Amino acid sequence: MFYTAPTAIRSLIKAGGDLPNRYDLSSLRILGTVGEPINPEAWMWYYKTVGKERCPIVDTWWQTETGSHMITPLPGVHALKPGSCTQPLPGIMAAIVDETGHEVEKGKGGILVIKRPWPAMIRTIWGDPDRYKKSYYPEDFHGKYYLAGDGASRDLNGYYTIMGRIDDVLNVAGHRLGTMEIESALVANTRLVAEAAVVGRPDDLTGEAVVAFVVLKGVRPSGEEAKQIASELREWVGKEIGPIAKPKDIRFGDNLPKTRSGKIMRRLLRSIAKGEEITQDISTLENPAILQQLKDGL
Repeated sequence: MFYTAPTAIRSLIKAGGDLPNRYDLSSLRILGTVGEPINPEAWMWYYKTVGKERCPIVDTWWQTETGSHMITPLPGVHALKPGSCTQPLPGIMAAIVDETGHEVEKGKGGILVIKRPWPAMIRTIWGDPDRYKKSYYPEDFHGKYYLAGDGASRDLNGYYTIMGRIDDVLNVAGHRLGTMEIESALVANTRLVAEAAVVGRPDDLTGEAVVAFVVLKGVRPSGEEAKQIASELREWVGKEIGPIAKPKDIRFGDNLPKTRSGKIMRRLLRSIAKGEEITQDISTLENPAILQQLKDGL
C-alpha cells in the first residue's frame, strides 16, 4: 500500500513523470491520498503511472478532530472518480449546506458539515469548552452541525469533492471563487505547470485579487520570459474558468513553502501576497529559503 499527499504526487510529476517506471511496483495493491484536495490531473497520473490502472485510489477526507476516515471510497465497492473522495462511510451523515445551514441540492457546492455524532469525534478543547462549541458547532447553524471548515460540492450521484478550506474562498468583484478551482485549472496545463497554490490579497478595485504561486516543469523563468509565461497562464485560466478568475499576480518559484510532511503553508503565501513581513512561526517549514525567492519573484 502507498498512502501519500497530493503535494508529494505533484512533486513526483515535476521530478519526471516517468520516474515510477524505473521501479518494480508490481506488489502495490492500493493507493491512497490525504491531506488536501487532489486535482483530477494528478489523480490520473497517480492511477496510471504508479498504479498501472489496476490499483484503486483511496482518496480520504478526514481531520485530526474526526479521529478517523469520514468520506472515502471503499476499494471494490465504489466506482472511482478523479478528484472526488466519493461517499461517506456507513454511519457518517455528511451534508453540504449554505451559510444559513440549509442543505443545498445535489450538483451544487457549499459548506461541508456532519449532521450526527460518531464514535471517534473530538469531545472538547482542553480547558476551553466554549471555544469548542463556537468553533465546531457555530450559532450560524443553530449549534446542530459539526463544522468541518471545508467547502465541498456533491454531484448528482452523491459523490463529494472537497474544494478547500472555507477561508480559501475568494470574493472577486462579487464572484465567489474557490482557490482549489483555480489551482486545478493551472495544473491542468500539463505542458507547463507542475504545482500551483492560489491565495487572495486585498484589491481596491475588485475587493480581492487572485495571486498564484506557480512551480513550472522547467527551470524558473525570469524577466520577459516570466512575463510571457504568466500572460499565457492567465489566458489559460480565463478559458478554463472565466475571465474573472484570471490571477492578477503570478509568481514563479523552484518550490512552494511546505512542512516536512509535504503540506503547503498557505498562511505564509497570504503574507507574501499582501506584502507583509512574515512573523508567523516557520519552525516546521522544510525549505525556508523559498520564502525570499517568492517575495522577489514577479
